[in-house]
Amino acid sequence: MAKRLKPADELPHFETTEEFAEFIETHDTSRIWDKLKPARPLKMPPEQIEAIKQRHAAQKAAISIRLDRDQIAAARKIAAKKSIGYQTQLRMWIAEGIRRESGR
Repeated sequence: MAKRLKPADELPHFETTEEFAEFIETHDTSRIWDKLKPARPLKMPPEQIEAIKQRHAAQKAAISIRLDRDQIAAARKIAAKKSIGYQTQLRMWIAEGIRRESGR
């Protein structure tokens, strides 16, 4: 059974991230969601961004796989609902299948 959350009409001040996390876990913020200020964009030094890109690229290898156009369209549609890229969605499905098959 789902936990019943207390409605939140405003967002109080928090001293710690733990206080904030507890509030979010125990309150329904749907009433105030649209009133919240957007988070400031994260600014990282260009060298850090480049290091992350290189590390990320080094972990993956490009392959070529042929899929039916309908499969690609379906993957795109599902991924869009999750606000992720369709290739990310395909990688997640492949990883899930590998984990499942490896456990047999």
